[in-house]
Amino acid sequence: QVQLVESGGGLVQPGGSLRLSCAASGIIFSSAFMGWYRQAPGKERELVASITRGGMPNYADSVKGRFTISRDNAKNTVYLQMSRLKPEDTAVYYCYAQQVWGQGTVVTVSS
Repeated sequence: QVQLVESGGGLVQPGGSLRLSCAASGIIFSSAFMGWYRQAPGKERELVASITRGGMPNYADSVKGRFTISRDNAKNTVYLQMSRLKPEDTAVYYCYAQQVWGQGTVVTVSS
């Protein structure tokens, strides 16, 4: 059974940074395509970043140059380093793999 557990969310001021983590179990992590999505209040869930099993990243235009996705296959964990955060980055952030969603972690960017 695939399980994804996110952590690292919180309240941060505009311009600040956070690192989200997603620990995966029940999958062959090194072969898995991993994604981070987010859903802001009243909006649809959207792809933020993804990373192939080979480590190739892909980003939404809105986060390019500010967010970095990475993976540690030894720890079965994917990360999302978020910098220069903006209020519009406020959302619940979800990890996704193999048609399974994590429970989400809340990121709030506010002064």
